[in-house]
Amino acid sequence: MSHTALLERILELKCQAEEKANRRLTQFQEFFPQGEFSASAYNLAYYLALREVDLREIQEELSILGISSLGRGEAHIADNLDKVINLLCYLSNKVDSTACHPKSNDLHYANGQGYLTKHTCNLLGDPINNREVRIMVTLPGEAYDDYHFIRSLIDAGMNCARINSAHDNEETWLALIQLVKKASKDAGKSCKILMDLGGQKIRTGDIESGASVYHIKTKTDEFGKVIAPGRIKVLSQSQFIEQADNWEDEIFHLAINDQAHSKLSFGDRLDFIDIRGKRRYLEISERQTDGSFNANCWRTAYINPETKFNWKRFEKRKTEYKPGKLSIKGFQTSPAKIRVFRGDALLLTQSHISGRPALLTEGGSVMEPARIPITQDKVFEFVKVGAPVWIDDGKIGALVENITENGLLLRIHKVRPQGALIKSDKGVNFPSSELNLPALTEKDISDLDFITQHADMVAFSFVQTTDDMTHLLSELEKRNAKNMPVIAKIETAKAVKNLADIILSSIGRTQLGIMIARGDLAVEIGSVRMAEIQEEILWLCEAAHVPVIWATQVLETLAKQGVRSRPEITDAAMSVRAECVMLNKGPYILEALRVLDDILIRMQEHQHKKTSRLRALHQWSMADADISQKRIFHPCSIEAMESN
Repeated sequence: MSHTALLERILELKCQAEEKANRRLTQFQEFFPQGEFSASAYNLAYYLALREVDLREIQEELSILGISSLGRGEAHIADNLDKVINLLCYLSNKVDSTACHPKSNDLHYANGQGYLTKHTCNLLGDPINNREVRIMVTLPGEAYDDYHFIRSLIDAGMNCARINSAHDNEETWLALIQLVKKASKDAGKSCKILMDLGGQKIRTGDIESGASVYHIKTKTDEFGKVIAPGRIKVLSQSQFIEQADNWEDEIFHLAINDQAHSKLSFGDRLDFIDIRGKRRYLEISERQTDGSFNANCWRTAYINPETKFNWKRFEKRKTEYKPGKLSIKGFQTSPAKIRVFRGDALLLTQSHISGRPALLTEGGSVMEPARIPITQDKVFEFVKVGAPVWIDDGKIGALVENITENGLLLRIHKVRPQGALIKSDKGVNFPSSELNLPALTEKDISDLDFITQHADMVAFSFVQTTDDMTHLLSELEKRNAKNMPVIAKIETAKAVKNLADIILSSIGRTQLGIMIARGDLAVEIGSVRMAEIQEEILWLCEAAHVPVIWATQVLETLAKQGVRSRPEITDAAMSVRAECVMLNKGPYILEALRVLDDILIRMQEHQHKKTSRLRALHQWSMADADISQKRIFHPCSIEAMESN
């Protein structure tokens, strides 16, 4: 393509983009004060209009000419296009053309980047540790009284603390917030507080209890020697009833009568015959702050609610004292195991029906399929035969085979060869079904009372339309919090489709951020498309000067298991193109935070958004300074070619 033809093509593009941008903006006039569009709104509309065209041929032609192409101008797209036009005018000898003197554009490179930087600072606070990208950390509820842990996170570089209102309660939230504020003040570092609304997250419901048998497992080394005992927590009957199965730890719980429990002591033994007839004992090892006891069992055993204990105490002179026999007064039950395989049927039922495994005949054939309830009954009104259903973050894939009076009959088509367990409180996605559910649940609206009083910003889960945003902003205004910043979490295919409209309808009314919630979104649109879509979200948000939070499974293996995964390290390096990166909670979250901080600081020297900064590659410099000064005659050097 000649210089003149390329110039004419780009001039035509510019004219079309301006017309389309103005037409798009008129749809959102009501969402801007006095109907005056911001520079960010116009820039996004212009960018969207330009990107409706396949620019690959033009991009290649510009690259051949060595001209700054159109692929780095998201934050100042009109000015970028004008600069390209000016250069082509010179190359085409058309410097006197009116096209080479476009009207001045107020939004150029410096203030385009400036808007994004300003919005990021306002939303997420000033950068710390010489790191441009902020880090958000999801706080575990159990840290509500751990000042040292919170202070360590802030010292290690946490810019924003995230609290998910789908978990815990207001008492725990308030305790966490107070700790963050105190630790932040003591450290002299800003730390914003984000609270998530639970939203219309559809989950699996309760599963009926399985057999009342517990297997006490010991840990052995490679030679079969026991290196760690099985552990049980022994509570009083009153404690057991009060806690009502809301156990916060993974240890198994049982109860004895209150009077006996009050007299238990370190070193006491509870001898028993397990259900196989094996002689075993529990050794009381330590008393917990809540009054319960930890007990160790050094050999594997099986117990049930009928197991009897023979309580023994050994005095210093080795004489045996026997306080008496004890019965179990409380026995923690576990949900029945529902394991599904490819080709299995599974019935999704309403929330009030407990889940259970498949019912089998004596011959082992399926009499009734396994069933599992879901937490949102209205879903059944919208799902049709043939619709895909994904369970537990995409681990189990199924299709709706039939709609019965009892629920949706699914046929499993994707699962690991060894099958998968379905547990309660796992996500359920209906990616192709139009679920007309209200954006805010009753709990969300109630939680806003607390959030508007104590948090710096609110995250809107499962937002999908401009009406959803209007609903939330209306609720904020009712609570005199219309200026509270909003993070729109992009978690569904519908939200991706409506993203531009969500942004244009919001940036004139609130301080907006976008979170790429990659877990649910990947299930909704497919993991392969996820790689493409997260890029497009970054581009659109940069054009609107809206900060982006890169979320879900960042360094997850490290945070949860303490093990560094090479793919996750690479993913974390890619996240430098966002304005903030979110880490989820885990036992090794502090290490994950330090690693992420290091990665982001290193990568920002090389990359800003889509642009490579071309920092010198010092790693390949020659170590010997004297050698580097010598003139080396290389076979491919100019001297060598001339001598030939």
